[in-house]
Amino acid sequence: FFTDDDQMVTFKDIGHTGELEKWAKAAGAEIGKLELASQFRCNGSDGYLAWLDDVLGIRETANADFASVDFDFDFHVIDSPAQMHARITELNKANNKARVVAGYCWDWVSRRFPEKPDVVIGDDYAKQWNLGSDGSLWVMAPNSVDEVGCIHTCQGLEVDYIGVIIGPDLVARGGKLITQPEKRSKMDKSLSGYKSLLKTDPDEARGRADRIIRNTYRTLLTRGLKGCFVFCTDAETQDYFRLRSLRR
Repeated sequence: FFTDDDQMVTFKDIGHTGELEKWAKAAGAEIGKLELASQFRCNGSDGYLAWLDDVLGIRETANADFASVDFDFDFHVIDSPAQMHARITELNKANNKARVVAGYCWDWVSRRFPEKPDVVIGDDYAKQWNLGSDGSLWVMAPNSVDEVGCIHTCQGLEVDYIGVIIGPDLVARGGKLITQPEKRSKMDKSLSGYKSLLKTDPDEARGRADRIIRNTYRTLLTRGLKGCFVFCTDAETQDYFRLRSLRR
């Protein structure tokens, strides 16, 4: 799987199109490059994507101020996960194109205990991961709106509205987002190899894990064509996203 650094979401991703070019040249293949001038994700809003990159700390952009971004896209920070999921469920009634996703910060408990919830937040939110029965078809399975998807079941897919739960692997401290790889579920294979690399090259390990976590949330936050709703498990992070999304 070949991708640029800003699309890496697992330790297995090689990370550079240069690697693909190297092997293509070795095979004697002719290489051509095309530049994507526009996109249709998030209602075709390049402004939203640029704003999101700035917010997530992936790169500095001219769209740091939400109020300056001209786009027709519904973005809101929601007070609780239960409230957000209820909103997604209601929107899903129109055409079965609204889902909830989250960072993989909760163990897949229901894999062994089918009746138990996986994503538990507070006293009023308990849902199962959509990892077992539907796989990449989770976005079309009618009953999966009551479950939670993750990077492994939603990459490359789109819905009209997406609800995103940002877990403790990405938190705001002092007005900046920092990543906490140790807060990812140990069952998540995205960071497989992180601890081994940490022993031999800690800077590279932390840097790669940092990119993967930020890129994962960028992917989750761009699954919606019409809108995105966000809830953060960390209070300071919730305030950060609320402040960055104000229309002054």
